[in-house]
Amino acid sequence: MINRPQPNEYPPYASGYVGLVGNDPILDILEHQKEITYNFLIRMGEAKGDFSYEHGKWTVKQVVGHMIDAERTFAYRALCFSREAIELPGFDQDLYMEKATFNARSLEDLANELKTTRSSNLYLFKSFNEEQLLQKGIASNNPVSVRGILYIAAGHEMHHIKILKERYL
Repeated sequence: MINRPQPNEYPPYASGYVGLVGNDPILDILEHQKEITYNFLIRMGEAKGDFSYEHGKWTVKQVVGHMIDAERTFAYRALCFSREAIELPGFDQDLYMEKATFNARSLEDLANELKTTRSSNLYLFKSFNEEQLLQKGIASNNPVSVRGILYIAAGHEMHHIKILKERYL
């Protein structure tokens, strides 16, 4: 069982994400999210994909694309930090979005990619031993443990699903 990370295992800005995560085993939460989020996005319907609740805000497709980018970033950081204590650059979501083509794709395609990316990442996450889970590195100028990254990943997804429900539906 993977215990909750301590506050010194993730940056202060991530405490909101970690705080959203319940007390069930984190790998079970990540596995469950994969299906729940996929089903939520598919039920939303293709017509909602291009919707933005306000001028200048991301579309539903862009939110899902951001979630995919973040999922990949979390996995890369977890892989790197599980192997060595290194420093990695930040993740500028706005710069990534400027160069992305999420709006040219279908919402169903993006939902499938998010689900597939999480499935792949779960193989990695399940492979970590206790020592690797506690290993830390630096990301965006902040120390973070592998265990912290798993909780951030789950909380980040919860955060964006909440926003989609509250502002886009």
